[in-house]
Amino acid sequence: MSLSKNHIKLVNSLRQKKYRQQHGLFVAEGVKVIHELLASELEVETIFAIDDFDASGITESIIRIAPAELKKISGLKTPNQVLGVFKIPKQKPITDKGLVVALDTINDPGNLGTIIRLCDWFGITELICSKDTVDVYNQKVIQSTMGSVTRVSIVYTNLTEVIQKTQLPVYAADMDGDNIYETKIPTEAMLVMGNEANGISKEIEAIIQHKLTIPRFGTIQKTESLNVATATAILLSEFRRGLK
Repeated sequence: MSLSKNHIKLVNSLRQKKYRQQHGLFVAEGVKVIHELLASELEVETIFAIDDFDASGITESIIRIAPAELKKISGLKTPNQVLGVFKIPKQKPITDKGLVVALDTINDPGNLGTIIRLCDWFGITELICSKDTVDVYNQKVIQSTMGSVTRVSIVYTNLTEVIQKTQLPVYAADMDGDNIYETKIPTEAMLVMGNEANGISKEIEAIIQHKLTIPRFGTIQKTESLNVATATAILLSEFRRGLK
């Protein structure tokens, strides 16, 4: 079977969130990412691969195509052997245990992807997102997670309600918060990270119990703020320090 016009139309439509939701499908590309997703519990719809791609273990749902055909459906500047269409899994219920990260209106796909990888690295299995946070199944997010998306439960919900109901202590990153290096923090908590430009929303800020900041050490101290993914890495490192 070769690449059909319907295949091209479907794959390209999945660049948009409304069509991902309509079809219940998302796209991923590249050898490493595809192998990570295939090794997970995700269901495969179709794999489009050139002859160089090692399809060991894939017994069905694979369509071999020419490199020129791969370019017609790829979202990458340089297509990498394989593109997969996968079924979007159902959201898992929130467990409200351990160390949880919550995101308040994160807009940048790269930031979300990096934060998912950080959650995976630091052993955080639950990431809660406000409904207006960028879609995890945006292809740029999927690519930047490098497979970590399969090991972190990601839930989109009303973040205000979650914070109000949680039994965990809630901490938020804030420029006016307490110094993270001088604050005793628990090993189990919810850490809320805010929007790249505006930080924590007013509605969320009003119900936050604790605020934390990462102090600036530079002499001039004119740096406006840290990238949200960078800040998340530093804060998670400090939360996890208590486990040793």
